Amino acid sequence: MNKKRLFIRSAVAIAVAASSTSALAAGFQLNAQSATGIGRAFAGDAVIADNAAVMARNPAAMALFDEKAFSIGFESITTMIDVKDAEYCGTACEWVGAAKTSVADTDDVGGTSIAPNVHFIMPLNEKFAVGINAYSNFGTKTEFSDDYVASEFGGLTDVMSFNLGVAGSYRLNDQWSFGAGLDLIYGQGTMKRTASNKVGLVGGKDLLNVDGATGTAIGFNVGTVFELDENNRFGFSYRYSPEFEAEDDKGQTITLPLPDIAEFSGYHKIKDTKFAVHYSVQYIGWGAFDQIGFNNLQDSVLTGEYNKDYGWQDGWHYSIGGTYYLNNDWTLRAGYMYDTSAQDQRTSISVPDSDRQWLSAGLTYHLDQKSSIDFGFTYLMGKEVSVSETTPNPLGGKDLSSVTATTQANAILMGLQYSRTF
Repeated sequence: MNKKRLFIRSAVAIAVAASSTSALAAGFQLNAQSATGIGRAFAGDAVIADNAAVMARNPAAMALFDEKAFSIGFESITTMIDVKDAEYCGTACEWVGAAKTSVADTDDVGGTSIAPNVHFIMPLNEKFAVGINAYSNFGTKTEFSDDYVASEFGGLTDVMSFNLGVAGSYRLNDQWSFGAGLDLIYGQGTMKRTASNKVGLVGGKDLLNVDGATGTAIGFNVGTVFELDENNRFGFSYRYSPEFEAEDDKGQTITLPLPDIAEFSGYHKIKDTKFAVHYSVQYIGWGAFDQIGFNNLQDSVLTGEYNKDYGWQDGWHYSIGGTYYLNNDWTLRAGYMYDTSAQDQRTSISVPDSDRQWLSAGLTYHLDQKSSIDFGFTYLMGKEVSVSETTPNPLGGKDLSSVTATTQANAILMGLQYSRTF
């Protein structure tokens, strides 16, 4: 292979990895297990156990049910992403000092995704319970217009995972319960990037075109619940998420590690009142997201295999909420969460990431003693972030291209759910 060809392939590989994986990491985790959780910013969700959806957060909480429980619902996630004050520097700008190109502000790169969920718990006796569920745990979607000037930093990213879980719980005594489960994770994704016309020899060509890649992986989860009394209890859970590989119809593959998740929750109903307070601290092991791998790439400038190293940081969720049991028909809830960014030194315009605040409210209407409908709403507010991305020169010297911008990502989450015991 001549030096010119090697130079082009290496440069494109760096540009692709820099743009696409930032989009994957930012906003990669979804909280889409229940409408009830959305309505309280998921505060206390590993232990409250007000419907079957709790098994997605802590399998040990299934021991809190003395009859069969079923929940089904969906969540809509609408992202509102602003990219403004952007300036793009192509090869001529980087190498010979030509003027930077101003990029028009854009606010239409987000979108709306629907994430369904279903959960079923069946107590076998006073000691054992089993359950099965399906929901989405990770996903993101952004799409820049085809004429976006800094196209190698934009493009299309559409990634979603679907989790099918089976779990069991065991009640040791009146205070301690334990649980464990297996997760079959199905994922699909599309990632497309095209080089800007301002990037030398590869301008206007596809850098990456992986369309509809799918794959499966196996994970597991464990948990425990400690009941101090009928009004006070604590829960802890840990979820192992595996490295995930997806392949499209052309045989192109994407390999990336998913983060492990640990959560501690508490629930306290104030005696002789209709009010309860609950809280959670969740750890998300984004530090494991150290590398994404592309293999067997074809039909684009980049071919063969490429691995790109990353330096993400672990994330944390801190949430607190309250529930008011108004009467036999209505339950009201609200919550607040502070959610820390997964990105560290590397930032992106594709799906901007930042520390976020969640403002949540929700309600339950009890149709009768056995069935209910839940609605939850969250407005998620992200901070403004100054972003600077580059396409490094693999042979050393000046970068091939770069972009600077100010980004902000907000979101609206809404959930609707039906639950029944029998």
